[in-house]
Amino acid sequence: MAVAIAVGATVSDFPRLALASFIAMLALPASAATYTVVIAGLGGEPAYEQKFREYAVAVASAAETAAGSSNNVVSLSGGGARAESVKREIKKLAARMNADDAAVVVLIGHGSYDGENYRFNLPGPDLTDTELARLFDELPARDQLIINATSASGAVLERWQKPRRVVITATKSGGERTATRFAQYWAQAVASDAADTNKDQIVTAAEAYAFATNQVEAAFKSETAMATEHARMEGDDAGRFTIARLGSAALAPDNPEVAALLSQRGAIEQDLDRVKGQKASLPENQYYDQLEEVLVRLALLQKEIDSRMGGGGS
Repeated sequence: MAVAIAVGATVSDFPRLALASFIAMLALPASAATYTVVIAGLGGEPAYEQKFREYAVAVASAAETAAGSSNNVVSLSGGGARAESVKREIKKLAARMNADDAAVVVLIGHGSYDGENYRFNLPGPDLTDTELARLFDELPARDQLIINATSASGAVLERWQKPRRVVITATKSGGERTATRFAQYWAQAVASDAADTNKDQIVTAAEAYAFATNQVEAAFKSETAMATEHARMEGDDAGRFTIARLGSAALAPDNPEVAALLSQRGAIEQDLDRVKGQKASLPENQYYDQLEEVLVRLALLQKEIDSRMGGGGS
């Protein structure tokens, strides 16, 4: 039977399952650090170069807010994005990581593919897919998110796959060589709440990918133009990567416990959506029992978040 959940109720008022779930959530360790590298390559012409830098600034700024520190973010563009600089900065950041951390790499600009090798276009010598893969493999962080938002980026999708690594490309193959729009919408996803579908004030890689791909498709449709790019994503659970924090969630990096609880809230809200989606297929009593269990967990967790952030639950 459905019941109203009062946040101020005592734990004895809640089902054993909900209480056990809440205790288990409190026992989870604090989130590990996330390190981000954003590189804006050559634009080919001033207009593109300026846009690439703007996108890189937006992505890097969101990463700094999400991490709670600019020390965890490296952003290179223009003349500073030469191959030797990219290698040096990634290796310096790698020296600070451990296996429990997460690494995020975002490539913005133009890429090329000659049928055998992909190249990320930079001032001076380009970086090949093999050189980039070697840099990624040297990162100690087991959890890795690689976003290649360049033209021809689909050529690297299979080559860069690895356990616990999510690879996102702006194109489906090396044959899609037109300048891409994906980076523009990825930057929008991390700079506003437009991509935050569950409204938990956290933008995950999964949410940003869904937003960017939808926006790219809509843009081509509005222009009545044939789409010249089709993004792809390989790897498990892109939702585990937080790439932006909004509103009160932006305060979470200063409190790792709150950051962990906010991530758990997003997972519970996904459970709530899943249960609601089963309403038509479940017996009424079973539906309301499941709904009640999830609402209890959500209420208890929100009370804990409010308490740790110094606010009062309502």
